[in-house]
Amino acid sequence: MAAANSVQSRSSYSGEYGGRGGKQFSHSTNQLNGSITAIRVRFNSFYITGLQVRYGTVWSEYVGGQQGNMEEIWLEDGESVVQVSGKYRIYMKQLIFVTNKGRKLSFGDDKGTCFTAVPLHPKTVLRFISGRSGIFIDSISLHWDV
Repeated sequence: MAAANSVQSRSSYSGEYGGRGGKQFSHSTNQLNGSITAIRVRFNSFYITGLQVRYGTVWSEYVGGQQGNMEEIWLEDGESVVQVSGKYRIYMKQLIFVTNKGRKLSFGDDKGTCFTAVPLHPKTVLRFISGRSGIFIDSISLHWDV
């Protein structure tokens, strides 16, 4: 019986948070390049307008629009995202990434419907992001695993 427990999946999924517009995107194949090492978020006064994630040494395709300022946050060696929260209305308004080293990386406007996403299983971290985007980030889903 112990052998069966050792192969059980520890992956989980949180979301979809936000609206139903935009075109679907997924970074599911990007995770094959490695763990998340950096995050770029573009935002204006009202919405999260764009998103790009670095997996290992390779950046994902940029999704979203070109309005607003871009911020880039690099994770330290051994640092992983263990919680994502934020706010949304029709589009994403705020994203907050919390790491296992206690850093809180916050982007956007503090208004809207709140969400908090954490993995279901211990010792799992954010592995990749999916969602919907157009000229803004319409929605986001979080995928957790070891």
